Amino acid sequence: MGLDLMLFMADWKYLSALPVEKRTEALEDAAFPPLKPDCEYPRGRRDGGWVWLPDPETAWCAEYEFNTTTGAYRPHSHAGDAWDDMRPLVDAFLREAVDTFLIDLIWQANPADDPALTSGGRFFPAATDRRHPRVLLACPPEAMPGKARAWTQVQSRLEALREPFDLECEGWAGRPSTFNDFTTLLGEWGAVTTEAARRGWGLVGLP
Repeated sequence: MGLDLMLFMADWKYLSALPVEKRTEALEDAAFPPLKPDCEYPRGRRDGGWVWLPDPETAWCAEYEFNTTTGAYRPHSHAGDAWDDMRPLVDAFLREAVDTFLIDLIWQANPADDPALTSGGRFFPAATDRRHPRVLLACPPEAMPGKARAWTQVQSRLEALREPFDLECEGWAGRPSTFNDFTTLLGEWGAVTTEAARRGWGLVGLP
């Protein structure tokens, strides 16, 4: 079975008040609240791709459900690898915008870095701590406005990425199947970063 991704938009102020070792646990508890007496999980309120958790006390976070990935992490990893392949063929302005948008989400500046091993800086437990799930991605609130602005620049020039994608990624195993798959996923990340920036919240992904 492949790795899954649970992506949360979260209030960093709330998480900051918790001990570091309790922060990923708090997100997991919010996503999987205790069963109701009738053995059903409480249903959250849906708003677009966001699932607002049913307990009023968990209004400090929401989970995003991607339309095209069925919860799997692999499509995000493939898209990040595709961008790493394409970027030398993209003009400097657009390359900088996509870099700003995707870094620490699905792409790392150093291709030797594995996003699945990130520790989220010091805000979450280190990836080597086996008592806690490793963080797949973590992006603090202060990065969100820049990412939202970068997405606005990228969105208007997505078609300029088609030729680099066709040259470097089309038909390759371990890359998005089509250019439309690639840009659709970018669009969802654009919506996610825009909403997080609007709220002043950060993003964190757990397996």
